[in-house]
Amino acid sequence: MVVIDTDVLLLEFAFQEDECQAVNSEFLERVRTAEPAVTVYNLMELLGQLSFNLAPAKLDNWREWLIEVYNLNVLAPVSLDDPTAMIYFKSEIMDQPFAKMRLHRMAFMDALALNLAEQTPGVTRFVTWNARHFKNKTTLRVQTPREYLMS
Repeated sequence: MVVIDTDVLLLEFAFQEDECQAVNSEFLERVRTAEPAVTVYNLMELLGQLSFNLAPAKLDNWREWLIEVYNLNVLAPVSLDDPTAMIYFKSEIMDQPFAKMRLHRMAFMDALALNLAEQTPGVTRFVTWNARHFKNKTTLRVQTPREYLMS
């Protein structure tokens, strides 16, 4: 399974004139058959960024224009309906990311998303345009969309 970072999806929706747009779009097209996923944290970060320019009705339909179109799975640490979810909250949101931040000097959102990707069975790759922020900080294979297409 391939986990996609926020920057890849944000480039698709918000930066149409970017020089990496063609590679980015090709990556998103090709990865659709490789069980692509996004962490709930990256999803919320993306929706937050897009909320500045999308109409509320369009934002409300994110499952249709994002999850379904790109065939994405949303990774979450536990089901939010699970009555024991709060037991995991402190460890998932604070303790584990903080440990990663201390060990690897990472930004909070990067540590949060990477920690969840590492804990999800079947995840083998993390794809981001900011690969340098993640390489040598995880057991996952970290690639840019360009590197993914060449592999």
